[in-house]
Amino acid sequence: MAISAVARETVFALRRQIAKIEGTLPERLQAPAGAPLDADASPDLTIVRRGLAAALPDAFLPIGIEPLDAALSGGLPKAALSEIHGLETRDAGAVAGFALSLASLILKQAQGLPVLWIGTTEIFREAGFPYARGLQSSFGIGPEQLLFSEAPKLVDALWVAEEAARMTALAAVILEIRGNPQRLDLTATRRLHARAQSAGRPVFLLRQAAEPEPTAAPVRLIVSPAPAVPRETVAGPLAGSIGRPAFAISIGKSRTALPGQFTLEWNPDERVFDERRGEEGRAKNPVPVVSLFGGRKDPAAASGAVLAFPAPRSSDAISSATGDQPPPGQRAAHLSPRRAG
Repeated sequence: MAISAVARETVFALRRQIAKIEGTLPERLQAPAGAPLDADASPDLTIVRRGLAAALPDAFLPIGIEPLDAALSGGLPKAALSEIHGLETRDAGAVAGFALSLASLILKQAQGLPVLWIGTTEIFREAGFPYARGLQSSFGIGPEQLLFSEAPKLVDALWVAEEAARMTALAAVILEIRGNPQRLDLTATRRLHARAQSAGRPVFLLRQAAEPEPTAAPVRLIVSPAPAVPRETVAGPLAGSIGRPAFAISIGKSRTALPGQFTLEWNPDERVFDERRGEEGRAKNPVPVVSLFGGRKDPAAASGAVLAFPAPRSSDAISSATGDQPPPGQRAAHLSPRRAG
């Protein structure tokens, strides 16, 4: 039996909405010739994440590392849900640091808009809150630019995240979840993804000690801490020093990229990422140091024993201990009485 024109238009309208959420190729969902488009359809705003189809130039947030951005077809999608996973609880600091680095990149483009960080009481008790002075010095994020919402339960945190994801007054939304709760299912992530697309703002889903599971996020990055390398000086690596914070990034899910691994260092001075490519090609730390003196091999010789006061003589120690005063003839010259004329 032939399908009526109204039913056909309804079916294609629903398929276009699903294409917006999932990012499928638009040519697979083309309506037949002569079929009208619905008012909400906007193919030019669809973020395409498969094959060689192109998207808007401003649709992605470039991380700044050419191989990683190329693998992600330009970076992380701005109007979408993106997952940042930490496989273990001890990786929570690295996951949060990487999210703050992304927030720093976003705030460079969205001047004046804050970032909202949402979490449950359990999350903030386990991982803590970011330090305000560290935000300013390491990421250039002022205390007024990072807002926190602490919810008692996960269902409340999801509700706050859905309401915040549709707001254009926020530069980005960060939702931090621990483990694999049942409420954070495919339907919940689809709602977050749809609201992010509608508002044109990124939503970052931070997962502590979580196993990968099906979600509506086009991209999933696995983040873990990487060992920091010593700081570079004109004399070579400074032994015993700690360089920039480093992250080991793995592409766990992407509709365009194959699985890959990268080691990134965050430059707190220029607030950009640098890629570390082995020991010889790793990013340098431009620490200002004084050049070495030409006649020496070391910046400074090892110092010997240093005393604040000279050691007292044995006779002085005995005198001071007994309280005896020296005879008048042995007084110091500056203690002798002055003689008139």
